[in-house]
Amino acid sequence: MSDLHPLWTLIPISILLGLAMLWAFGCLSNQSAILETKRRLAARLYELRLFVDEPKLIWQAQVGLLRDNLRYLGLMLVPAIVLALPMLVLFAELDAFYGWTPLRLGQTAVVTVQAKQPLDPAEPMPALMLPEGFLAETTGVRSLESRQVSWRVRPVQAASGILRVNLQGDTVTKSITAGSGLHYLSKRRVSGVPDLLWRCAETPIRSQAVDWIEVDYPAARIGGVHWTVCFFVISIATTLVLRRRFRVSF
Repeated sequence: MSDLHPLWTLIPISILLGLAMLWAFGCLSNQSAILETKRRLAARLYELRLFVDEPKLIWQAQVGLLRDNLRYLGLMLVPAIVLALPMLVLFAELDAFYGWTPLRLGQTAVVTVQAKQPLDPAEPMPALMLPEGFLAETTGVRSLESRQVSWRVRPVQAASGILRVNLQGDTVTKSITAGSGLHYLSKRRVSGVPDLLWRCAETPIRSQAVDWIEVDYPAARIGGVHWTVCFFVISIATTLVLRRRFRVSF
């Protein structure tokens, strides 16, 4: 996957998010209170410079500065908390596009299954069934201490499909993709509700035996850096440039 293609698709998304954040922050925050608190903070800083030789006034200014800083943080906290959950879901979705690249043809990768219960070495080795275009280079390797089973697989052609793992009587599935270009990839399919907040690219696993199943996709880079760096830089720059037009203070 080239660096240029994902960057050009990420730029408009980052700008739109910056605009959405400005609008949401303006609606959710107490703008008049923020402006007043910022004026009070500026006045406190001016007092610290003006009354250098007045210890009592300096102390009062420092106490007031601390109080106004706490008030300012409280005013910023309300919109931040409200926006946290939708932002987390959005980041998870974007990470599925920009965080990983498909498996490279001819190069090996690891498929890992995490069991909920301890593995019994006397039981038959869990079975891995791969879709067309993928080969298993090793049999399953069990780690009894961590309750994991891993296979080394290799894509032989550009392909997408569903792999299946049979573990302790349960069969679970997971998407797998090889090739190039921008794809919607799920690195790990999970069963726990907390994990779904960040790993929501696939529906949750419904199994009594399997906690999660993972395909070791290579990490993607845009211009040599993680996509979140580009994303935050563009989004924050958008908010800073357009905040006066939106009449939003923060």
